Amino acid sequence: MLPEAMTALAAAGGTAVVQAASTDAWGGFRQQVARWFGRGDQQRTSGQLERLDRTAGELEAAAASGSAESERAYLRHEAGWQARIEALLEDLADTERAQAAEELQELLTQYQGTASAGQGGLAVGRDMNISAEGNSIAAGVINGGAQIGPPPVPDPSQG
Repeated sequence: MLPEAMTALAAAGGTAVVQAASTDAWGGFRQQVARWFGRGDQQRTSGQLERLDRTAGELEAAAASGSAESERAYLRHEAGWQARIEALLEDLADTERAQAAEELQELLTQYQGTASAGQGGLAVGRDMNISAEGNSIAAGVINGGAQIGPPPVPDPSQG
């Protein structure tokens, strides 16, 4: 059984794979993840590339079919990749496991640094819902002012 920190790292890895699948960072990230899984074995690396591509394809198809199916697919693939990461870590000797965990953490840190938004924008890894009720305002970004209620009446002298 893995220590809690490694289980959390595996969960973060599963989430990162799913989040990256629909981003511009996917090409490089999938290569790095496949190499991490391959551990120097080209055949294993190729197999992981195929598995990663299937994941991306299934997530894309699920997203096109609707939000409920998309959410189920995200959760299923996150759990699947977490389980694969945990299995790999469990199969390694203690020193190899520590090295692999460190490499995975570095890979995830590099990927997390790739999400960005322009000035005044938002970078979101998955879904973002913003809502307002009852004479309130909700927004991710407001450029300029915001007001609730009717606009002010202009001074009659201004026309």
